[in-house]
Amino acid sequence: MHREDPHRRLVESVGEVLRGTGLRHEECIALLDRLPNKWERFSDVVLLQDSAFQGEWDLHASEGLWRAVAEALKVNRLAKLGEISGEMRESSVEMLLGEDDWVVRRESGVDYGYNLTQCMFSAGNVNERRRMGKVAGAGEVVVDLYAGIGYYSLPMLVHSQVDHIHCCEWNPNAVRALESNLKSNGVEGRCTVHFGDNRVTAANLEGVADRIILGLLPSAEDGYALAMAALKPAGGVLHVHGVAASGNHVAWAAGVTEALRERGKGFSVDAVKALRVKSYAPHWDHVVLDVTVSAASRRTQVERP
Repeated sequence: MHREDPHRRLVESVGEVLRGTGLRHEECIALLDRLPNKWERFSDVVLLQDSAFQGEWDLHASEGLWRAVAEALKVNRLAKLGEISGEMRESSVEMLLGEDDWVVRRESGVDYGYNLTQCMFSAGNVNERRRMGKVAGAGEVVVDLYAGIGYYSLPMLVHSQVDHIHCCEWNPNAVRALESNLKSNGVEGRCTVHFGDNRVTAANLEGVADRIILGLLPSAEDGYALAMAALKPAGGVLHVHGVAASGNHVAWAAGVTEALRERGKGFSVDAVKALRVKSYAPHWDHVVLDVTVSAASRRTQVERP
């Protein structure tokens, strides 16, 4: 029965490789005590955390070691997570075993395909992606200002009756994945991809949207004016993502509300609801605000999350 424990299998498989290198028993034990006990498994891939197999492990990194890890965890490919970096939020995942970095995650009936080493995917956003499949009304036109591979647009297209979504994205790797995902999910006819800087492409979307997604971290503030301009004259709903201090989401929500009011002359914010998506860093949360914008009222209210 113990061989069904993946960590125990990992210890046994990697231990065999280490002993084959001639390491003393004490040296093997010291390394095995530092084996990772957390990883993400999906499709035929295991994605290790960036802290895995560091330090002295560098002396023993080899295809044989990675094959042993993959066999123990019952996958064909192995990769290691890196930091998300740059304006285009590019992944720095390293393939340790296997050359093909294209993966497909199936989540809540939606297929998300992407190149593991080129695009990011946060498993912790699963509830927010699922929620996006339920919030939009029939016949709505949506603008996704930071679409990526379709993190939030795809569940809307697959699970709701939105009329059309305009996806803005400037990362060419993400755009290729997005276009592939629209086709694989059978929703390409209800989406237009606007490739390039949204400060340029969104200028063609003025006054078209019932709902706008601003899913950029740590802040989507550069998109606030674009979002207000893209709303229909009667207003609509904004989903604003950002990073707020844990336990003080209300202050962040108030700041976002004020910033939106400044950029949306003639509009007012009637209601804001703050939701915690996941932990972003120690003492910081990834938060989303559902903001209802109206042209008919001048009052502003911020609800406690």
